Amino acid sequence: MYRIIYLLMCLIALIIYGMQKMMLPLPSFINNYVNDFLCLPIILGGISFAIRRLKKDPFFRLPLVFIICFAAYYSFYFEYYLPQINPRYTSDWIDVALYFLGGFVYFFGENKLLQ
Repeated sequence: MYRIIYLLMCLIALIIYGMQKMMLPLPSFINNYVNDFLCLPIILGGISFAIRRLKKDPFFRLPLVFIICFAAYYSFYFEYYLPQINPRYTSDWIDVALYFLGGFVYFFGENKLLQ
């Protein structure tokens, strides 16, 4: 079940990204926010998968502190630092909230799925 959800999130993010690159119209909520929400669960899922394989521990979980620090790093880098040095990036406090929300959804969802 965990892999199906993970692959579904990856597929949704890929479809949105592809539609953006082809400049197809998307509702503004989907265009601006869904991939920001899915970003951390996808990346953290990949990190967890790699660590589980390397450690041969199928029950390994990332600590909540790591997830919060990771969300803070992404928030700082993409919403504060990059907008200052590259005009392609814009700062948006909603994206910050979505990074943290995605991290918490990942943490609690993974704990529920691995019980």
